[in-house]
Amino acid sequence: MQQFDEAFRSSLRDLMRWRRDVRRFRTDPIDEAALMRCLSVFSMAPSVGLSEPWRILRLETPEIRAKAYANFKSANADALEGYSGSDAEFYANLKLSGMSDAPIQLAIFCDDGTTKGKGLGAETMPEMRRYSVVTAIMLFWLAARAEGIGVGWVSILDDTQLARDLDVNENWKLVAYLCVGYPQSTDDTPELETLGWEKRAAKLEIETR
Repeated sequence: MQQFDEAFRSSLRDLMRWRRDVRRFRTDPIDEAALMRCLSVFSMAPSVGLSEPWRILRLETPEIRAKAYANFKSANADALEGYSGSDAEFYANLKLSGMSDAPIQLAIFCDDGTTKGKGLGAETMPEMRRYSVVTAIMLFWLAARAEGIGVGWVSILDDTQLARDLDVNENWKLVAYLCVGYPQSTDDTPELETLGWEKRAAKLEIETR
């Protein structure tokens, strides 16, 4: 088994600590070769039954990006209705996507109908395919951070409408809409914590049963 020294382990922890959900991007294009290096890690990611169920769409046309952004704005307005008082005011002033300026935007789907992997593990827990996609996304996120590229995960979307707008296979289910580009700034503290929306747990709680 490959061995890694303390210097590598320390750097790996730094990489994970400095991985951030970026919402404020520079609009200048990112290096295409660097992006491809980051995307190549999908081929290294584990997947249930070796099914590799991720399906990646790169959104480039102004028309489809406009539809996706309108989707976000509509979903965000609906989400705001779920808050009241000071929380509503706070929420309304949060920047919750980088869709208006991120040079690269990716829609990552899970192909729930794939026959690759022959159903191993997914017959009993079909959600494992989507967990596999999430695992691959995290590898991509870390690879991007190592290249100085920021990634932001937009979770306020109508996934059914987006799938319809993108005209994808009916078996494809949206897992992530990712904004990708060089960040305006870097920080090792989540922006929502800096702004006072929420705090990380001070201590990891592990139960024993």
